[in-house]
Amino acid sequence: MHIDPLAAGFSRTKLDKLVEHLDTRYVQPGKIPGCRVLVSRRGVTALSSTLGQMDIERHKPMREDTIFRIYSMSKPITSIALMMLFEEGRFQLSDPVYKFIPAWREHRVWVEGSGSEMITRTPTTPMTIQHLLCHTAGLTYGGFLPGLELPVDAAYAAAGISRAGTDTLASFAEKLAHVPLLYDPGTRWSYSLATDICGYLVELISGQPFDEFLRERLFKPLAMSDTGFTVPDDKLERFAACYERTADKTLRLQDDPETSRYRTTPLAPSGAGGLVGTMSDYANFCDMLRQGGQFRGQQVIGRPTLELMTRNHLGGQSLAQMAMGGFSETSNEGVGFGLGFASTTDAIASGTVGEGDFYWGGLASTLFWVDPVEDLYVIFMTQLIPSSVFNFRGQVKNIIYGAITAD
Repeated sequence: MHIDPLAAGFSRTKLDKLVEHLDTRYVQPGKIPGCRVLVSRRGVTALSSTLGQMDIERHKPMREDTIFRIYSMSKPITSIALMMLFEEGRFQLSDPVYKFIPAWREHRVWVEGSGSEMITRTPTTPMTIQHLLCHTAGLTYGGFLPGLELPVDAAYAAAGISRAGTDTLASFAEKLAHVPLLYDPGTRWSYSLATDICGYLVELISGQPFDEFLRERLFKPLAMSDTGFTVPDDKLERFAACYERTADKTLRLQDDPETSRYRTTPLAPSGAGGLVGTMSDYANFCDMLRQGGQFRGQQVIGRPTLELMTRNHLGGQSLAQMAMGGFSETSNEGVGFGLGFASTTDAIASGTVGEGDFYWGGLASTLFWVDPVEDLYVIFMTQLIPSSVFNFRGQVKNIIYGAITAD
């Protein structure tokens, strides 16, 4: 890999401060096991750094080809996959979800109460595919998110909804048909299992298994050879361990690579959070986004479609005005949400640089963003749960934008 920060319009000295910051503040003190960071601008790699360890127990150093759990960074991939079918005229964003999943015609909206005493009503408007893509469908994460409880979450448990991958996508969708919505579709925003249903829609509309569609239509054209829902035997040596932060601020092994659930094929591959992959694989995905949907001469998705996806679909409002529940992979002030991506709509309100960017992150503290104005993308990978422990996005952004020297 050719690295040239000057050609990419960066101060080498200032950009090197990012590596120093991550190493001295996080890796050396043992706050994270290790990390990878990549900065690319104008199609030129400005920084690619590998720090610390990928497996503390086995004393394995972080590698350039380490395989990470990307969790919710799966969501933009799934959203792109579904919108590829939109470009084929296979559905409209305004189509009700029940057109493809008939059982979803019976959804009700929570009013008050719980259990057998819960009061519900008919939705004022049908849930559409657009609602699913931008998390305004009325679904929640069913109590699976740390530190967040919503009034309908108990109904998810009662319906037997699990993220363990033991259901098929069809049975998972069938169970979700019987839980009440938290609000009328389109009226609020809540981080949710909606993108798992987007994966199921890819399967229903294309007639292909979801994982097969991703392999053929996205991972193969984008040369994402290490991205998938499982880690096979011949790649186990490169699979990172995942850690969680304990009450005494030390690291505890959360998922051992050798016994991980990613070692077996799930019945329901999760488009919301089930993918693993390498930094270089996700860099290819980001480079396609940076180039308006094009990668190595192939138009993976149309530029106008991508521009639609990265606009704010919250009716001119921000997540601060629309969100129910405080958990997501972003702050809420000055931030909008499109079809699978958050975006900085107001740099002053958000207190960040990079207005006009689009991005997301994952549960294990992974993150990426693409900035069309600066012709830039950045990826940060580590394996620390939950992602709310440290504000890596804010720190990394400040240092990188501070290092830009040329227009």
